[in-house]
Amino acid sequence: MNWRPREPEAVLPDGLRRLVITAMAAFAGIPVLFMLLMSVTPDDQVAAGKLWPTHFAFSNYLTMWSTVSLADGLFNSVVAALVAAVVATLVAVGAAYCLTRFVFSGQRPFLVSLVMMQSLPQSLLILPLVVVFSSLGNALGVAIIGSRGGLIVTYLTFALPLATWVMVTHLRAIPASLEEAGLVDGLTRFGTLRLIILPLSWPGMVVALVFSFLLGWNDVLYASILTGPDTRTAAVQLQQLGQSIEGGAIPLYGQLMGASVICAIPVVVLYLAFQRQLTGGLTSGGVKG
Repeated sequence: MNWRPREPEAVLPDGLRRLVITAMAAFAGIPVLFMLLMSVTPDDQVAAGKLWPTHFAFSNYLTMWSTVSLADGLFNSVVAALVAAVVATLVAVGAAYCLTRFVFSGQRPFLVSLVMMQSLPQSLLILPLVVVFSSLGNALGVAIIGSRGGLIVTYLTFALPLATWVMVTHLRAIPASLEEAGLVDGLTRFGTLRLIILPLSWPGMVVALVFSFLLGWNDVLYASILTGPDTRTAAVQLQQLGQSIEGGAIPLYGQLMGASVICAIPVVVLYLAFQRQLTGGLTSGGVKG
């Protein structure tokens, strides 16, 4: 007996389905609208609990740049997250190719370990990373803690397993017969990878790249411990902005919300730019013909 998924109309009536979708959209959108509104609301009115300001304070978007080094934080975030994402994706392609095209001892436990590493709490790696970076820095005579390089290596520790698993799922859906045809035509293994596998796997590479970038972009824990005054990321600058107060009493709500809007823009742009690739890449390995 073949199982077929039920159509949405067979599960919920049209009116109820629209109501559920509207409720879900409101649940996701209201916090964003609140953030946008608070970013142009004077701090004293936010502290007073007013939901709608008597006048809009667009100056929050100007003064926040001088309150903290937000521009430097955005630059550091882009550099660390982007470099880690590119390296993780390139390494993941080679690792996934070996895991899906060759059979070797310990292959299955290694695949299981990729999934298990995603469940480890980030705080578990903080102390080992600090010890390793300190010892290595003393041995080499360089300061790893507080540098962008140390932060990039840190992001690779949790971006690589995710990117590798995404690429393994995607490469499994590519028929091996395509490579066999290439080998018959005289291509080497590297040639089939470069001319056949890579062009077919770019949707999965986009997913791995974007998700790896977002892991680094959204990080607060590692960046707050492993960065210095010149290498603080945007997330750490937001943390400092949240601790700033105006006149010794009122937190800088408007500037904090405005900075949050600025930091959210790259995420929105990434999704809008690669929406089709993200959707196709996430579902490419789900059904095997």
